[in-house]
Amino acid sequence: MKRSVVIAVSVTLLGSCAGNAKDTGPISSPVAGSSAQTASPGALGADTTMTATTTPATTTPATTPITTPITTPITTPITTPITTPITTPATTPAAAAVPAQPLTIAQLLALGRPIVLAHAGGEDEHPHSTPYGYAESVKAGVDMLDFDVQLTADGVLVVQHDDNVARTTNGTAKVADMTYAALAKLDNAYWFSAECTCKDKPAAAYILRGMRTGEVAPPAGYTPDDFIIPRFSDIVQRFPNMALNIEIKGSGDAAIPAAKELAKELTDLGRLANAVVTSFDDGVVTAFHEFAPTVEITPGLSLSTAWILNGTPLPVGMRILQLPPEYQGIHVLTPKTIADSHAAGYVIWVWPNDRAWENPDGYRWLLQEGLDGLNINFPGQGVAAVKAFTGG
Repeated sequence: MKRSVVIAVSVTLLGSCAGNAKDTGPISSPVAGSSAQTASPGALGADTTMTATTTPATTTPATTPITTPITTPITTPITTPITTPITTPATTPAAAAVPAQPLTIAQLLALGRPIVLAHAGGEDEHPHSTPYGYAESVKAGVDMLDFDVQLTADGVLVVQHDDNVARTTNGTAKVADMTYAALAKLDNAYWFSAECTCKDKPAAAYILRGMRTGEVAPPAGYTPDDFIIPRFSDIVQRFPNMALNIEIKGSGDAAIPAAKELAKELTDLGRLANAVVTSFDDGVVTAFHEFAPTVEITPGLSLSTAWILNGTPLPVGMRILQLPPEYQGIHVLTPKTIADSHAAGYVIWVWPNDRAWENPDGYRWLLQEGLDGLNINFPGQGVAAVKAFTGG
């Protein structure tokens, strides 16, 4: 869900965070550099009116429906350039072991080790949200696949982060204005290079361009359809043994139809127990919860901010926080915040919003700080880091 980051953060709110008593010590990045990840929900931000609380955090069981609304839109884009070169071979690695059955979220949280989520199919290593990226991530041995979803003009739920296709494909239209038949013709690896998904490289740098259209042969074991903007149901059916972390894109009433369709598809596919659903907009999370009350949900911007800044407990029924390490110099995941979250019965899945974290040293550092999940852009490196950290 992370990496042209879209987070709305109030200057006033961040200023209050900088002076907050909870910030007793930052987690410092072990590697210099910067680059934005596509935003994952639950990040700090928004012009939110919050009241300080003195109520201590308590362990929160996941049983009661969520009723807390949100009124904060997401508005501020961040686009930090990538500076760290990588190499992306167009080869198929040996497959890692895949669970015989998809783990329920309760089972996933009970593994006794940090988990690895393939953010958008590992978007720095593979083209964003492509079947190819998800397949390579599964082969690498990730625990969970990570998605952004929204609806096309004809009501098809697709895996796509931006509301416009221009950043990743050879098209320019808005997703909501296109039928799925039109969307499916686009090359979703068009602007992917080993260094970035960007438009300022020589043509030869776009190493997977043309595979969708048949102009270039895909890697062994893949077809042109592996470089498409996929339907959500197609990816879920292709990888029936994988747990799912899903962000509903958009906010307000416009995002409710996607929430309803997602609930329907998870029900039809028999995946209610294997999914985590979130949105930046807590109101959209609430709406989804009403459509599918048994599915695990995680807080959006307002609820996450209230916990981090004021220690306001999450609504009963929420136990997973999805957070970045820091934002614009404000340390989100301080040692105290991590300790308090664990004491309250919460787990933290981190989404690095700076490419400096996206490497073995960065992953190892985050694991050493006690984080419970890595939602990352280099899935294979993350799997290796967790194995080294746990001795597995």
